Amino acid sequence: MTSRPTMNGGDHTGRSQPPTHHHYYPNSSSSSSASFKGCCCCLFLLFSFIALLILAVVLIIILAVKPKKPQFDLQQVGVQYVGITPNPPAATATATSASVSLNIRMLFTAVNDNKVGIKYGESRFSVMYRGIPLGRGTVPGFYQPAHSVRQVETTIAVDRVNLLQADAADLIRDASLNDRVELRVVGDVGAKIRILGFTSPGVQVSVDCEIVISPRKQSLTDKRCGFDGFSV
Repeated sequence: MTSRPTMNGGDHTGRSQPPTHHHYYPNSSSSSSASFKGCCCCLFLLFSFIALLILAVVLIIILAVKPKKPQFDLQQVGVQYVGITPNPPAATATATSASVSLNIRMLFTAVNDNKVGIKYGESRFSVMYRGIPLGRGTVPGFYQPAHSVRQVETTIAVDRVNLLQADAADLIRDASLNDRVELRVVGDVGAKIRILGFTSPGVQVSVDCEIVISPRKQSLTDKRCGFDGFSV
């Protein structure tokens, strides 16, 4: 007897086979990459929001406080000593030379009209004659409360600084004939505004003063000061 093939996936015994199911598993590497990108995007949005919030708070405080630039002026100049001595010419030298010794005390006035305090950094001032540096003085840094006036001082000592040729001749002529020696005081003052414990970016004011000294009277005869510039 000839056997007939079974239908519907059965075997020759007549029993049916269970259907075959194919399982697909997600790729783990692509899933991790998507999660990492999502975390980076969330962190970027969070930091951007925090930065914008801080900027908004700072702008609100600045608009409420309305900070003004610091006022730092040279108030008084006291001449303690000034001496100009022509140097004896050397055997082989024909040019005129002179040495200058100077001791002056400078009193600065700092005015803070702001509603917040100002923190000043260390300031350095130079005394020059016709563009030639003679000496330097330093004002230590300090903190100035709101709506206050403070005075600070420094002393510049010049010990026998030599000037040669034309500068020495001009200095001797100004001192002996005119009794008038013009000096220039320049320096930079750095300041920062403190608001609620935070310090603002620094601002810098350049002080430029012209003073006239009488060597005979050992005193100051004229003073003209101003701000040469204001920069951030």
